[in-house]
Order: sequence, then structure tokens, then C-alpha cells
Amino acid sequence: MDSRRIVLLGATGYTGQRVLRELLKHGAEPTLVGRSCARMRAVADRFGADLPVAQADLTSAADLSRLLESSDVVVSTVGPFMELGMATVTAAARAGAHYLDSTGEGTFARFVFELDSVATARGAALVPAFGYDYVPGNLAGALALTRAGERARHVDIGYFITRSGPGDPLRYRSTLRDAWTLTTGGTRQTLVGAAAEEGFAYRPPRPGAPSRLVDERAAKRVRTFHYAGVRRATMTVPGSEHLGLPEAFPQLESVEVGLGWFGRWTRPVQIAAGLQAPLLRSARVRSALTRLSGRLPGAHRGPDSDGRSLVIAEARDGSGRHLARTALTGPDPYEMTGSLLAWGAVRAAAPDTVLKPGAHGPVAAFGLDTLALGAAEAGVHEVAEAPASRR
Repeated sequence: MDSRRIVLLGATGYTGQRVLRELLKHGAEPTLVGRSCARMRAVADRFGADLPVAQADLTSAADLSRLLESSDVVVSTVGPFMELGMATVTAAARAGAHYLDSTGEGTFARFVFELDSVATARGAALVPAFGYDYVPGNLAGALALTRAGERARHVDIGYFITRSGPGDPLRYRSTLRDAWTLTTGGTRQTLVGAAAEEGFAYRPPRPGAPSRLVDERAAKRVRTFHYAGVRRATMTVPGSEHLGLPEAFPQLESVEVGLGWFGRWTRPVQIAAGLQAPLLRSARVRSALTRLSGRLPGAHRGPDSDGRSLVIAEARDGSGRHLARTALTGPDPYEMTGSLLAWGAVRAAAPDTVLKPGAHGPVAAFGLDTLALGAAEAGVHEVAEAPASRR
């Protein structure tokens, strides 16, 4: 049985080029899909590869339906996903093709999960947010929950960026400047857009009720993690952990995901996000902010090269008592995303890989042990907390 064809959308973009580079390292020869065949061939030439290309309107389900087949593995890095990604995942689900993407938009991941019945009927496996957002959180959460055992009822996950160089990266305290210099303009635009969208959480909607996905705006709460002697604040965000971890761990009563990029500025940013959310629901205001972000100094510069990632997960029992903690470190978010997506695509395309049809989180889709091996290939490793740190 031959390997499935890998179809890459967005190869000319910042993240797409990183995915393409990693796919080529794996020996894959993906088909590049986009609006400009000339630009896609130029990117392939830059990597010294002769790859098939196909022109398509990525917002047209009809175009993509004609292109995609049930034996394909579709990898999309084309965002903003709520604006540009719906046609692609819908076409993949209807075609019966496996699907992975680089979205960090929780609302889009929720949309993908709403295609579960279509994907199941067609034999497609849909796994959104298969990069820095939100594979390491799913993995760290699953490891902590596995170690905690059946008593685990709650899991909290925090995402942080650090820097390599002098000193211990695990003790590095993020700053507001890091959120600018270690990210791309596209990432910052996504953060602005996320403040305007209704988010979600996983918890009981009221005391005594069964847990489920509940609507909740992003940045509604602040959660603090203590790790390696450093107190780290996060503000809540909708992630694929809310969607995927309860499938793998049905005893869960709550899942909380936090973004900890802003250091001591987390609380002011959280308050500002709450105040600005009503304004950002205006398309005119969002458009103006998008134009402004593209004109600010450094808006088009690449991220600093010394960025690193840290993800912490804590499992608790029904009374809130700590049971287990897991911390993962890895390369900067963009390198991690490129490596994870390439690994996931090659794994999904392998003749001996069988993925369960439907929409899933990465743990349920690939299995915990296999996902941990794939993450290690992408440079994501578990680290032990320094003995001198306080809990």
C-alpha cells in the first residue's frame, strides 16, 4: 500500500515554509496548493525541490473538493482560519481526507469539531491546532493526568515563551516586550482578533451539573503557576485541550488553558482585553487595528532567534488538591509548529497508520505514546523541576 499524498496549503507563508522545510527533511514530496503557481514553484526552488503544484481558491469549497481525494493528508497553514480556513477543512471532511492545521484560534478548532459527524461518515480524521497551539498543552495535560490516575478531575495548562542564552531558561520571566519580539505580526493580529471572539471553557455550567463546553470570553480569568521558583501568571484562552482532553480522560470535570506571554503585565492586559472586547466586535474597529498593526515599527520583522517554549500542566483532584505536574520545553513556537505539523503529516500518510475517523485532539488521534515520540522528534521534551524551586 502506497503512502497517502500530502497536500500543503500556505507553503509561501512564514509558517508554511517551515512546514515545507521539515517535510522535505522527512523525505516527503508534498503537493503545494495556493493562488499562485509561480510563487509556489519559487518556494520549492528555494529549497532545491521539484514539487507538484495546484492552483486553487482556498476560500472555495468547490475548488478544493475537485482537488482533494480520500487518500490525501491535508496540511493547512492559511490563516486567519475563521476567515480563510473553513472551506479547506470542510472539503477535507467531505472528501474523506485526513486534516491537520496550524490554527491558534480556539473558535476555529471548535468549528472543526462540529464537523465530527461528516468526517466520521467519510472516514476523515480531523486534528486542528497541531502545532505550538495546542499540541504541547494536550501532551503535557495528558502526561500529568496519566500520572495523577483516576483521582484526577481538573487540569490546568499554561503556555509561556522564554529565551535561551545566559541563565536558566526555566527561570526566565517573560515580559511584554517578549510578546512583541518573539512573535510575528500575524500572531499578534490573531491575538487581537481572539479578543473579539466568544471563547469557551470546559467545566460544569452550574454546580452539580455534568461538565461540558460552555461559552466564555477569552481572558476572563487569571491563573498563576509556580514552577522552578518563578510565579507565572496566565490569562484564560480557548484551546483544543478543552475539546480533546475530555475525550481521552472522560472523568475530567474542568480543563483550563492559559496564555502566559505577558509576565507581570498579564493582569493589565487581561483587564484591557475585557474592556476592549465590545469595541473589537465591530468589523470597522478590527479592520483599523489590523491596518495599524501592519504599520507599527517592527511589524514585518521576523521573531528573535533565541525564543524558546515552556508549557506547564497541573492535575488536581475533585477538591482541588495537587496530584501531578508536567513541564515541557521546546524550540520557539514557529519552529515547533513546523516540526510538529511535518511529523503529523508524515505519520498520517504512512501506509501502516490508521487514524480513527472524526474530529479529535492530538492525544486521541495518535495515542499518547506515539504523540510523545513525535513531539520529541520536534524537540519537545519533558523537564524536571529544579530541586531548589518552591511549589
